[in-house]
Amino acid sequence: MNGSVYNKLFDDNLIIKRVKNKLPHLFQLAELESSRNGKIGMEIGSVRERILIALLMYKFGIDIVDPDIPITAPEVDVYVKDTPLSIKTLTTINNKWQPIKLIWTVDPHKTLEFKNTYTPSCDMMIAKICWNGTGKLLLFSKESQHKILRKIGRENYIKMPKAGTNARGVEISAEALSILEKAKDTRCIDIDFIRKEIDYREVYTKWLDAWTEDY
Repeated sequence: MNGSVYNKLFDDNLIIKRVKNKLPHLFQLAELESSRNGKIGMEIGSVRERILIALLMYKFGIDIVDPDIPITAPEVDVYVKDTPLSIKTLTTINNKWQPIKLIWTVDPHKTLEFKNTYTPSCDMMIAKICWNGTGKLLLFSKESQHKILRKIGRENYIKMPKAGTNARGVEISAEALSILEKAKDTRCIDIDFIRKEIDYREVYTKWLDAWTEDY
């Protein structure tokens, strides 16, 4: 059984309620913050990641959540109680899986080396966003990732960039993600991702508050 500290998120009824109620709104704000002229920029992934790290801080306490990760640990996005976690987000249509980046690189030698040597090193938390539908916050254990990698093999687990394209990295395949979602120890919170009317000025509230504070 997976005894990860991150299971506590999925065992906490208050956290489950807040995730269901707040995550769609926060991710909608993230899209507004990352958009210009109606187009969402590449920074959206980093903004969503910070929202989920803030959730970890809310649950576990800001002092034991460490998001200051060296670039030598490309798979890890945060530590809680010295336990690493990878955070991914994906916007999907009809709840279908799409490949998700494992590593960003344009070097063909590095991509091949990664494929031949990659071993999951930590749990993976994925926000599967399905606007106007039901999405999920999922936790894949490190053990399940290892098991599925062995079961379906590297050729099916890892999706390499196509030669001659501008793809910028190696991905975990949609097939692997679909199998991981069904794993026995995968944790899940179902979320109704319903868009609401948001005043665009709400995106600037935290910066406005900072300017109005006296210090």
